[in-house]
Amino acid sequence: MNIIIRADASIHIGSGHVMRCLVLAEALQEKAHNVSFVCRSQQGDMVNFIQERGFDVLSLDEIIPAIQPNSSADYLGWLQCSIEEDASDFLLKIKSADIVITDHYAIGKEWQSIVRDELNCRIIAIDDLEREHDADLVLDQTLGRTMHSYPDIKCALTGSEYALLNPNFSIYREQAYQRVATQGNVKILVSMGGIDSPNATLAVLEQLSTLDNIEVTVLLSPRAPHYADVSKFCHTKLNIKQIDFVSDMARIMLEHDVAIGAPGTTSWERACLGLPSIIIPLAENQLSISKALVKAQSAIIVELNDIESCLLDSLQLLLSNWYSYYQANLKLCDGLGLYRLLLEVDNLNEISKHKYRLQNVAEDDIELIYQWQCHPQTRKYALNPEPPSWKGHVKWMQNKISCSHQDYFYLIQDTVTNQKVGVVRLDRLNVNEYLISIFISPDFYGKGIGVSAIKLLDTLHPKIAIRATVLEENKASQQLFKKAKYHKISADEFIRYPVK
Repeated sequence: MNIIIRADASIHIGSGHVMRCLVLAEALQEKAHNVSFVCRSQQGDMVNFIQERGFDVLSLDEIIPAIQPNSSADYLGWLQCSIEEDASDFLLKIKSADIVITDHYAIGKEWQSIVRDELNCRIIAIDDLEREHDADLVLDQTLGRTMHSYPDIKCALTGSEYALLNPNFSIYREQAYQRVATQGNVKILVSMGGIDSPNATLAVLEQLSTLDNIEVTVLLSPRAPHYADVSKFCHTKLNIKQIDFVSDMARIMLEHDVAIGAPGTTSWERACLGLPSIIIPLAENQLSISKALVKAQSAIIVELNDIESCLLDSLQLLLSNWYSYYQANLKLCDGLGLYRLLLEVDNLNEISKHKYRLQNVAEDDIELIYQWQCHPQTRKYALNPEPPSWKGHVKWMQNKISCSHQDYFYLIQDTVTNQKVGVVRLDRLNVNEYLISIFISPDFYGKGIGVSAIKLLDTLHPKIAIRATVLEENKASQQLFKKAKYHKISADEFIRYPVK
């Protein structure tokens, strides 16, 4: 498919929108889609950076003189022109598209309707603000957000499980399960975003420089207006190291004990790797994320004006309760949001549409799964042929749901009827290695559901090895895993190695 992404970066917007779109663009390109960007030229744009990553960029003309936004919430100021003008400029550059993806706080329903009517294309909106959209799919990765925030959207992917993170995060997450509290110098990662207009970075470093037994890594882009001041300060401190750019943020985060940063997309990166953090909101649109992170007990908030008075006490509190913050972070985001979105992008294309999807099991599903578990056909070839007791099943299910940050428990759902037709589970055995269990509702035997569900795991969990134990006399299940391209390694064992 021909996919166009409309997103901007600037000294006012920052780099987060473009960076998460690049993660998506690279994954779509790997699936043989043609992807290009449309960006407005302006101070702090990332046009050259996007091109260096291998994508074509069609630049919209720079607005001269540049418009200065009235506040951090003046999103029309971010756009630099009216919605109608931007849509018109876009359509002068783009004459056809199968899908247009928008990730811009000023671009919503009005812009999307203009473009859809002209191009007759699908629209995907990436948003964080519960705005109205004329879109086939909306992705909002805000913690605690639900599909009810977008009642008019047929497919709304909401919550931090859909955070668009680089695939490296799901890989390094496996190592993050072995994290322990430091016994030596505390390693602190300071990252206030690519721009940091109020220069929170320097204010934080001035406070940290009064401490002993710490090692600080500072990440700040040369595009930041206060880059020179921060760089000068860092060069005077032996225990503070500055980095302009890092291509493997997941590895850097895994090497640190705590983080201090702005609560943007980086919040989900930190959560995926169990990295406790102090968050400092720099813009109005970050306030709801900050409150949600504090409510989840995964971070401590320090206001911009309170850095001098509160930062060090907050750091001590974070370190004193490090393990609880670590555990809380792991529960927020598993790093697989990109793969979940890719499956839904396929569903926008009738040619590649999946008949089934995998949804996380919830407590509301306990009774239904118990009925399936107790059915004689389910127990016939189960490793434990005895049906569970109701009390034992409830306890087991609740435990599985509460441990979902390490294991995966999915309902298989028909994408047309929304009927729940089975379950598939991945239980962690070792680093990057899981054991699969699958059973289908007896009402839906013989429809190829098992093979379809297992193949969905190839997209959703491509980086791990998956093992299966199937009794030799269970010929149907043995054939199921052969059809799904699993390798038979013994009479009753199969394995699927990482897909890529």
